[in-house]
Amino acid sequence: MLQQPAPAEPNVLPEQAIRDPFILEFLNLKDEYSESDLEDALLSHLMDFMLELGDDFAFVGRQRRLRIDDSWFRVDLLFFHRRLRCLLLVDLKVGKFGYADAGLMNMYLNYAKEHWTMPGENPPVGLVLCAGKGAGEAHYALTGLPNTIMASEYKVQLPDEKLLTDELIRSQTMLETQLTRGGSLTTEKN
Repeated sequence: MLQQPAPAEPNVLPEQAIRDPFILEFLNLKDEYSESDLEDALLSHLMDFMLELGDDFAFVGRQRRLRIDDSWFRVDLLFFHRRLRCLLLVDLKVGKFGYADAGLMNMYLNYAKEHWTMPGENPPVGLVLCAGKGAGEAHYALTGLPNTIMASEYKVQLPDEKLLTDELIRSQTMLETQLTRGGSLTTEKN
């Protein structure tokens, strides 16, 4: 009898593979838009969206239906991440992330784990892609869940130059701190 191979341990964590925020300026959305407008724009610019997602993503489908009891649900976008070796379920939100979004995504992931995951794949990961999020609410809603769920913001236009500069400096400082703690960064004083 053939044995199924154990899922490979990914050499990258979901938190490292999925960005926050996403810059979706290429969508050219109007000031007011619906979730279906956002989804349609993302799919009509799929190549640009895939580049914004990062390497190793493969598009699987949109509006993937699932039935639980007598209710039908739909996962907005479904991807597969090659290095993570798992499905990525994306729920699009035009508003701010809320704790109920975490519960809904957790249900989607439990279903996907039982019905959509193939032998040898790692458990699926959920991404709630939202227009905004409160750090505290996201932290308390997502911490301690049995599934990996992330909430990432999207921006439909680039922030101004000062905000970008401040974010680059903050990111560089954070990276240098992490590398210094790990002992793999050497800095030279001129």
